[in-house]
Amino acid sequence: MTLRTRLLRNAAVVGVSTALLGITAPAATGTTAGPAESLAWADCEGATVDPRQQCATLRVPLDHADPDGPRIDIAVSRIPAEDPDARRGALLLIAGGPGGSSLNDPSGKGQKLPRQVRDTHDLIGFAPRGLAPSTPVTCGLDHGDLATSKLRPWPAPDGSVDGNMATARRMADACARNGGELIKHLSTADEARDIDLLRAALGERKISAWGVSYGTYVGAVYAQLFPHRTDRIVLDSVDDPDPTRVARAWLAGHEQGVEDTFPHFAAWASKPGNPDRLARRAADVRPMFLRLAARLDREPIPWPGANPEELNGNVLRQALLDGLYRPSRYPALAELIRAARRGTVPPAPEAPPEEVLQNVAAVGAGTLCNDVAWPTSPAVYEKGVAESRAAYPLTAGMPRNAMLCAAWPYPPREAPVRITDRGPSDILLVQNERDVATPLSGASRMREALGRRAVMVTVDSTGHDAYLANGNACGDRVVSRFLATGERPDSDLYCR
Repeated sequence: MTLRTRLLRNAAVVGVSTALLGITAPAATGTTAGPAESLAWADCEGATVDPRQQCATLRVPLDHADPDGPRIDIAVSRIPAEDPDARRGALLLIAGGPGGSSLNDPSGKGQKLPRQVRDTHDLIGFAPRGLAPSTPVTCGLDHGDLATSKLRPWPAPDGSVDGNMATARRMADACARNGGELIKHLSTADEARDIDLLRAALGERKISAWGVSYGTYVGAVYAQLFPHRTDRIVLDSVDDPDPTRVARAWLAGHEQGVEDTFPHFAAWASKPGNPDRLARRAADVRPMFLRLAARLDREPIPWPGANPEELNGNVLRQALLDGLYRPSRYPALAELIRAARRGTVPPAPEAPPEEVLQNVAAVGAGTLCNDVAWPTSPAVYEKGVAESRAAYPLTAGMPRNAMLCAAWPYPPREAPVRITDRGPSDILLVQNERDVATPLSGASRMREALGRRAVMVTVDSTGHDAYLANGNACGDRVVSRFLATGERPDSDLYCR
């Protein structure tokens, strides 16, 4: 299997954010460059995709401010509308991350869409700039720095951030050394401009979109830069659009997201008859977990084959964060907790190929660090970590700590896009009430920023990704009706 094929096949399953996470550049504009190029559709590589799915390559400027300069490839896919006579347009599937791909989503999650949507819309996927099989980027990070518990900035057991600042410098230096020009041109605004060139290449006057997680921020930025190119926009599991912090706000959101979601896990983990039961009462699960994490801070358990090769307190905390993404992950999280309490570990989790992780980490790093400038002073992070540890012990200060962006060598090329209520009213937000990664509090800020342009459906459910995933039937009906007919609720709606 070629590297290109492996990256294509694996990028979709790595949908993790590495959040991870002079002269002022001009404010972002929606201008894109040059005439639309046509797409040459052909069969896709790989045997796992729907035989109807077609693939093509779109050439876009490396630097949208230099449209006649070097160009890079964007890998694109589609499954055409199933009823050509009823076709309305194209529905773009925007993955999370940054570092996620929707290239195989027309064959995957797109097939969960109701028939009326599939009849009337081409389903379009793509691998964002920098992510293979688009022109790839890499930082060449040390193997140990690819561990999720290292990509997320967990402080030392005593709360010190010194190690995080050293890690940030080491990782940022690697990205500067190995990332080339492309690492400087990864940003959400650049992705939005790529999307508009894709819209033009598809021959569409307007485009609809279903963005999930970080893809909601991409969708919102696109709708801000190109408001009159939008048809029906669904933002699912919604990022905080705070223009002063951007990815720092997303990272900080985990502390509230864990607090919102942990009681659901605790109720499950204490339910009589549950074979994975951890405690007799829900109230006992939190102190048990905190004691176990503290013990593992002092006495890590060797874990051959894992990265790192030990189960320490921060690895357990990261496992909790990962396990709360959806209730279907609760049993594996409980298995890890039970093993650790016995002083053992389960088999090491299987990881994607290292070249995939390198590629995803680089895309995430470039996007998070180029979108907004992060503080460079350790004192900022020391203060934030101390406050967060006191208020949110389950996340131990990580959400306010220093990522590699604290040492990023490139200043942002433009100011973050400010999301506003200027533009057509064609946006529907759908948000689970308990979401560890994109908590309701951040989604509410996006709703407030969009104003009259949007309606929000809040779903009484637990998990990240709401529509056709971890939401409920009421929320799914509302979103499906909007995509199929354009009909939205007259006002914000709560789906119990």
